[in-house]
Amino acid sequence: MAYEFTLPDLGEGLTEGEIARWLVAEGDEIAEDQPLLEITTDKATVEIPSPAGGKVAQILVGEGEVVPVGTLLVVIGADAAPRAAPQATPAVRQLAKELGVDLGGVRATGPGSRITEADVRAASAGGADGRRERLRGVRRQIAEHLARAHHEIPAVTYVEECDFSNLDLGLLLPTVLRATAAALREFPELNARLEGDEIVYLDRYDLGVAMQTDEGLLVPVVRGVDTRSIEELRAELERLADGARAGALAPEELRGSTFTVTSAGKLGGLVVTPLVNHPEVAILGVHRIAPRPVVRDDEIVVRQMGNVSVTFDHRVVDGARAAAFALDVIARLSS
Repeated sequence: MAYEFTLPDLGEGLTEGEIARWLVAEGDEIAEDQPLLEITTDKATVEIPSPAGGKVAQILVGEGEVVPVGTLLVVIGADAAPRAAPQATPAVRQLAKELGVDLGGVRATGPGSRITEADVRAASAGGADGRRERLRGVRRQIAEHLARAHHEIPAVTYVEECDFSNLDLGLLLPTVLRATAAALREFPELNARLEGDEIVYLDRYDLGVAMQTDEGLLVPVVRGVDTRSIEELRAELERLADGARAGALAPEELRGSTFTVTSAGKLGGLVVTPLVNHPEVAILGVHRIAPRPVVRDDEIVVRQMGNVSVTFDHRVVDGARAAAFALDVIARLSS
């Protein structure tokens, strides 16, 4: 008898998931509770065990597809009948209809001769040059998150230069975190979030730190920044960076930040405008630091200069307060 397995309710209010990786193929014999597939949500990637034993007869959703809870994913059981071609999800069939593509003539690249959205678009374009790659995993989550931040948040960026000459640049990021947490105590509206028609002022200083990895941009969270020494912050940043690069961070290490800091070092550019890490209301950026000529006491001298930016949600934070916050951080860094 065939067993039809649908995407289960993964809890925490999640309504959909991405098929990250199938751990079996059609035709495989699988035991009950054997790892079946990996599913990525906006919280974490989880491994799903098989609910039954038998032959994997039909895999109905391909890797990289995002489907709602309750979607039929796989049929397990020797009695399952083979699928008829062409095989495509309702969404892919609708896309083919909109683009005027006959599914009967589309080359299928999905598992089990399943036609994917990319297959339909390639057929519609007449086999146009170039490689197509679906947004998946971390990259898809980044795209959705930043698109929301861009469209929903009326963001403004304030920029000012900072003299970093008195700092040990080897301890730049932990020093910036400490300075930021101290300044947030004086400007609580930046350590907040907007929930409906209420501003929630947070009394903890858990700062997200943007880190680039091979899988995309991650924002691990350094907890209790205001209570940690520079050396403790350095050690924690190293631990989180190692975990981010290895893809080994726990889900709770990537959520719950109250404010975010981003610093891309030599790749930071003269100035960029970081997007606010929703649902936060502001983000601080430290941009490329380099020797530059500046005027001190009516003389031109060379100092280690860089720009500091604050991008903020103007619904919550006034421009004057954001500027004052940035100047407070700068004063702490340049003293």
